[in-house]
This record gives sequence, structure tokens and C-alpha cells, in this order.
Amino acid sequence: MRIFFCSMFILILTLSTVCPVLAADDPAARAIMERVDARDEGDNRTADMQMILIDKNGAERRRQLRTFVKEKGPDTLRLMYFLKPADVRKTGFLTWDYDDPTKDDDQWLYLPALKKTKRIASSDKSNAFMGSDLNYSDMTSRNLEDYDFQFYKKKKEMKIEGRRVWLIEALPKSRAVIDETGYKKSLFFVRDDINFVIRGINWEKSGGYIKYMEVKKLEKIDGIWVATATHVKKTLSKQAVHRTVLRLNNVKFNQPLEMDFFSTRQLEKGP
Repeated sequence: MRIFFCSMFILILTLSTVCPVLAADDPAARAIMERVDARDEGDNRTADMQMILIDKNGAERRRQLRTFVKEKGPDTLRLMYFLKPADVRKTGFLTWDYDDPTKDDDQWLYLPALKKTKRIASSDKSNAFMGSDLNYSDMTSRNLEDYDFQFYKKKKEMKIEGRRVWLIEALPKSRAVIDETGYKKSLFFVRDDINFVIRGINWEKSGGYIKYMEVKKLEKIDGIWVATATHVKKTLSKQAVHRTVLRLNNVKFNQPLEMDFFSTRQLEKGP
């Protein structure tokens, strides 16, 4: 089973405790996350993406990307290229996101300056993706079987912009999940009417950092709900230390994308 965070990046971020074996699964909370996982995300999608990196002083770095997504049965293939600025141009990132919970997802990063493709090891997936506030682990879905789900003890539900939202925690069943994702605790805000995660609070496993994700703009395109603007903020002692803004434009579904396009050969070839 899979969860995909923030449309292209439907940002579903992991929750755990230091002692995950103490968690207890709530069938009602799990049923909500299963509906999130089963939500139609469309197929053969292309989009333009803007990534804005903002430091604690407000200085910005802007990047332009082109993204591609294809379903292969229950698996999801994703490819993205950096187009601008010059220092990251032609950098490519490829993900094979497997539905099988026993199979590790595959990720490759192509660095044009070195003319080299690097496979991302599981031990590296908690590292930051291209200087952003996303980890490599955030670029793939999560297997529901790896977590116990519970309603948030302080508040089970709330209203956001007039819509009912469920507050759900997800607790990893193993230390390996914590180490791979880089998170020790998270909280999901799931919009009940469309089974969409619109907010997330994520505690990193070390350093005392907390990351906040919020979908700022949600659009229905060709019958598919897409988060076209998402903000991620990394904090320390309640102070923002870095932010990432993601914006999707020119989103199109049912485009002519062949399987051969999602390969390391194409990754190195470039857009």
C-alpha cells in the first residue's frame, strides 16, 4: 500500500516514537489512511515545477523543474529534471516506487558536472534532497504496513476552511523505518471529503528540528485533486531556519509517456 505526499510531491511524512513497539493500531484511523492511499492520483502526468529555497534571513534561491509521473500496475515511476539555474541544470532524479512492502524503492540522482548517476542507498534517504526541506524518503510513498495509526490524542478532528479534517498519527513499527525516513514523529491532517493530506507536522529523529508542511493551493484538474502550491518549513526552538515553496503549473494527465522514458539511460540523456 502506498501514500503519496503533495500530488507530485503529495507530502506524506512519517511518524514514530523512540519505542515504536509500544504503539497500538486504531482500525478507524488506519481505514482513513487506506482511503488516502487509494485516492485516484491520475496517470501519465507532466508538470512544470518551481522550487523556492528560502534561508533564515529571507534570501531566496529559485529553481525550475520539469516532472513526469507514470503508473506501472501498482507501482509508480517518477522522473524530474532541473532546468534552471545553470548550476543545477540537467540534474535529474528518477524514482521507482514499488507497492510491494518487502521491496525497497529505487532512486537515482544524475549529476551532470560529474557525468555520473548515483543510486541513493537506504541509509542516505533521510538526507536533504537538493538543498530543500524534503528528504529523499519524502520523494517516495510509504508502505502502510510499516506503521500503526492512531487519532491524535489532543484533538481527533477539526475544521479547516469549513471542511472536516482528521488528525492522525502514524507510528513506525521498526527502528529501521525511523532511520530511513529521518523522522521520529509526525501528525497528518486529512481532509475527510477528498481523503487528502493538507498539513503535516514532522519531528526529525535528531537535532531537535521540526518540519511543517501545508498545502496552500489545491486544485481539481481533469477530475484529479492536485496540490499546486505547498510550503515546507523547518524550525528549531520554534524559529524558522529554512523554508521550501513548491508550485506546480501546466499540469497535464494522460500524456504519451512510455516505460523506456523512466530509465537511467533517459535520466542521463536529459530533458
